[in-house]
Amino acid sequence: MKRSRYDKALNSLQVRLCHLQRWVQEKGLRVVVVLEGRDGAGKGGTIRAITERLSPRVFRVIALPAPSSREKTQIYMQRYVQHFPAAGEVVIFDRSWYNRAGVEYVMGFCTDEQHKRFLELCPEFEKSVMVEGGIILIKLWLEVSNDEQKQRFQARIEDPLRQWKLSPMDLPSRSRWYDYSRARDLMLKKTDTRSAPWYIVRSDDKRAARLNAIAHLLSAIPHKKLPQKHVKLPKRSSKRAYDDTASIARRRFVRERY
Repeated sequence: MKRSRYDKALNSLQVRLCHLQRWVQEKGLRVVVVLEGRDGAGKGGTIRAITERLSPRVFRVIALPAPSSREKTQIYMQRYVQHFPAAGEVVIFDRSWYNRAGVEYVMGFCTDEQHKRFLELCPEFEKSVMVEGGIILIKLWLEVSNDEQKQRFQARIEDPLRQWKLSPMDLPSRSRWYDYSRARDLMLKKTDTRSAPWYIVRSDDKRAARLNAIAHLLSAIPHKKLPQKHVKLPKRSSKRAYDDTASIARRRFVRERY
């Protein structure tokens, strides 16, 4: 997708996201968005496109690190539940409890029994605790092709501006492509339910994927554009006026290099 077309469409969708944000606050909605996918599928860029024009106090992004030794002894869902939204909030999980169905299972960070138990209990948890508890749950899987993932990983290796993206899990995930595919297929089979369905976003074209993800998010949360209150900018009061530019003239300023 060409940049000019993308920018125009993104601006229009982001305006609608601002309307959605007001609706969520006004109606006290609680929303959880789960973004999953292979390494290099474009989750980070999609999240930035969603949130860059919104309040981080309303649209909160949760990207948890590897669990601590203490967290490993907790109930598996415990570290995620504490980040669930209060009224008037949208929480976006950049990877989520579905780590257990993907990277933890493929890389041997959980046992086969733990993996099996997760797939059995997750649908009931999402239905009874989340959806029936009043949370709007939206689950998106970003699907990247083998060739595109290879190109993105190569760019991460070669480009100094992208090398920080290269995680210890990226290279093993390349060699274990089909293991991840089978884990994905089993996860979708067990957890794609009527109450909490998965929607797959094709992400080889990152710009199109971001737009499609935002459009789906907007369609998944019924909302209306609320009337905007008239705001009048007040005049600056001259009471107790003084030269507030001269008062800091001798302070240290950052050198103006540009």
